[in-house]
Parts: sequence; C-alpha cells; structure tokens
Amino acid sequence: MHGLRLNQVTLGAIDFAASVLFYQNLGLKLIVDSAPRYARFEFPASAEVSDPATLSLHGVEAGWTAPADWPLIYFEVDDVAEFLTDAGIVPLASPEMKSYLWEEADILDPSGNKIRIFKAGAARRFPPWRID
Repeated sequence: MHGLRLNQVTLGAIDFAASVLFYQNLGLKLIVDSAPRYARFEFPASAEVSDPATLSLHGVEAGWTAPADWPLIYFEVDDVAEFLTDAGIVPLASPEMKSYLWEEADILDPSGNKIRIFKAGAARRFPPWRID
C-alpha cells in the first residue's frame, strides 16, 4: 500500500472574509492567508491524529457556480507516479510539480468525479509561507 489518505479538500468562497471567519469559528486553524484569493486551514490535531487534514478556500466571484469537478478532493500518497503505475491508473496528464510545492496528477472515478492524487509532504501543513 502507498499510504493513501484523504486529507485535503478545496472549496469555492464567494464571500471570502465571511468564509474564513466561518471555518475559524468551527475550530480550524488558518495556516495560509492569501486573501482574497486563497486560504488554507488545518483541522485540530489530537492524540489519534498527528497529521491533521487541511481545507482550502479558493476565492470566487459572486454568481459563481461550482464546476463539475468541485469540491476538489485530494488523496495524498508517498509517490504519485509509483501509486498510479501500481494501481494501473492512467492520469489525465502526467504528474506535475506545482509552484506551491505539491506534485499532482488528476484522475477520474467511474462516475467522472475528479480526484487529485498528490504528494505535498510537509509543504501541505508547513509551506514556507505559513503564517504562524
């Protein structure tokens, strides 16, 4: 097994400031703040969860309708290319290293839902631009 784990979801936010406050009030910790374009939160850690999941907000315009591939679900693995090869899955495009330090490749499930297979490692919770 490749350590497959669901730990990142990205949602659109029409009222970015209100959305940030909403998730902070739920108890999530703001760890990346690039308002009004992007924010990332960390779920609370516990004795059972040492590597908590993250939730991202992507700022969108009023009247925005979520595209078919939103919310975007991320499954993290230890090695993107190896995981895809071993699972016999052909991604929509070759794995790519992004400017935010995550390697990503998108796949479709049998119903056409987009799933992003990625490896971020420490950069998911502790990017160089983390605010605390």
